[in-house]
Amino acid sequence: MIRKIEKFIVLTVFLVISVCVSAQDGTYGAYSPYSIYGIGDISKEGTAYNKSMGGTGIATRNRRFINYLNPAAVTARDTLSFMADFGLVQNNTVYRQGDLRSGHNTFNIYDFVLSFPIYRSSAFMVGITPYSDIGYDFSSIETDPEIIGNTGNIAYDSYGTGSVYQAFIGAGVTFWKRLSVGAEAIYYFGNLDKITNMNYSDASYRSLNSGSELTVRGMTGKFGLQYEQKLGDEVSMIIGATYKMGAKMKGYATNFRYATQSSVTDSLRHTVDTLGKSGMRFGNEIGIGISVKGREKWSAEFNYIRSDWTKSGFDSAPGFAVTGESSFSSTVSQSFRAGFEIVPNRNDIRYYLKRCAYRAGVYYDQEYYKVNGNNINTYGITLGVTLPVFRWYNGISIGVDFGQRAYNPRSASESNIIREQYVSFNLGFNIHDIWFQKPRYN
Repeated sequence: MIRKIEKFIVLTVFLVISVCVSAQDGTYGAYSPYSIYGIGDISKEGTAYNKSMGGTGIATRNRRFINYLNPAAVTARDTLSFMADFGLVQNNTVYRQGDLRSGHNTFNIYDFVLSFPIYRSSAFMVGITPYSDIGYDFSSIETDPEIIGNTGNIAYDSYGTGSVYQAFIGAGVTFWKRLSVGAEAIYYFGNLDKITNMNYSDASYRSLNSGSELTVRGMTGKFGLQYEQKLGDEVSMIIGATYKMGAKMKGYATNFRYATQSSVTDSLRHTVDTLGKSGMRFGNEIGIGISVKGREKWSAEFNYIRSDWTKSGFDSAPGFAVTGESSFSSTVSQSFRAGFEIVPNRNDIRYYLKRCAYRAGVYYDQEYYKVNGNNINTYGITLGVTLPVFRWYNGISIGVDFGQRAYNPRSASESNIIREQYVSFNLGFNIHDIWFQKPRYN
């Protein structure tokens, strides 16, 4: 009976993936009007396991899942186990600004990670995951009758696409069965495009096309540690910490402006700047976490993360800064996250649902930028479950995230803000096998 349930789950999941892929709207990795600034909307890191626990993971030690939020956690594993994680996310967002309403859906891959042991209490991991995404599209029509009477209809359009990814390789080692340390090398890479058009219906006027094509590169390191202390026969407490260094941004920024009239295009500006000379940087990051767990039956965790972007250089850099009605500026981002997991009975051979892992979490994030001097806040709740399939620790993790992003206006003049309300569905495949075993019989 359990085998039939497992096969049904696998078939259902792949059908859902097929429907999501066919229904995907556009080529955006993510979509948010707030991604117009800097390097865009920074992704929530972690596998489906982390995401369904509110994004926690700094103090997580779970041998059944890969946890790359803390490189020291890679040593939490069975000695000979090979592990892999592959995840998908489908995001549905409704935007509200005054009486205006709109919506957008995106579908994307959010991680691919491999992990395996090196020697005794040490282990290794390698993977790739999105770091930030740009996705927006604004359009409007000139309504001033004095302007239209002289020039004819004018249409404005601004859009942006692209992503920055991070590829990482890390390793960790455990000492005295309590203290684990790890290090990770991270390489950022990606392309971001931001375009603005102003088109005249009257052919006697020249339409304008301007924008930036950004090629972003960077390299940094991340360090982590975890210490586990027994509080009894079945309960233990784990304290974790991470630090990611700020990284100098490299690459190129191509800024252009063209004027077009009757199929004749004139170049008004075309410059190529080296980002390495601009002094722009990725923010550094420090995180601390504490968790309590009762063997493999339950666990609870709280994380705090702080990242300083005040020296990013985005505020005045062409292609990164924003000019217009809204004023953007870099600031310090902060995150508060909490999560809980419970497994009724992992070894139950009669009731399949008792073997599943159930999770819930909450989070509150202050973004790395301000709008008109106001902090942008994101908060939400998460729910999730891991469905075991076949043998070992193989499973399918399903999570849902209900959240909202906006800021609280300080005056009536700032009340016309954009609020995002979203529901995200996360799907993770946890692959586990035992490698490097010597045959017992020839």
